[in-house]
Amino acid sequence: MAITYLDHQLSLLAHVRSILVALGEAEQVPEESHLLFLERFDELLEQLPADPEQSIYLGQDLMAQIFSRYPQIAHLIPRDLLWFFGGDCLHFMPDEEIDFYQALEERRFEAEQNDEPFDWNQEKQLIALSTQSAKH
Repeated sequence: MAITYLDHQLSLLAHVRSILVALGEAEQVPEESHLLFLERFDELLEQLPADPEQSIYLGQDLMAQIFSRYPQIAHLIPRDLLWFFGGDCLHFMPDEEIDFYQALEERRFEAEQNDEPFDWNQEKQLIALSTQSAKH
């Protein structure tokens, strides 16, 4: 069974949360503000499945805060999440990466229009391979 686009994002968010928890356990961040941040992150995990459109702004805010509050883990944030939340999150992506995700998104919408299955990760690999082939 194919994982839905939203489920994919939720699993990535759960992964990011585990990184944030580990960061707190390693005592690398001020505990009180970190706990408050984790509470807001948990709000996002709870609200996103119920109301994805309304949760986008909270997601944008939290992703941007990770880059400013926790720069030591910024490189661990899946790029898929930056694309998913969009808005200010796109400032953390170079133009070439935005073009890549735009092509991926167009494939996803085309598959939806044709009632075809779409595997986000498989399509990412196919686009990456075709991009690499074009460069050689």
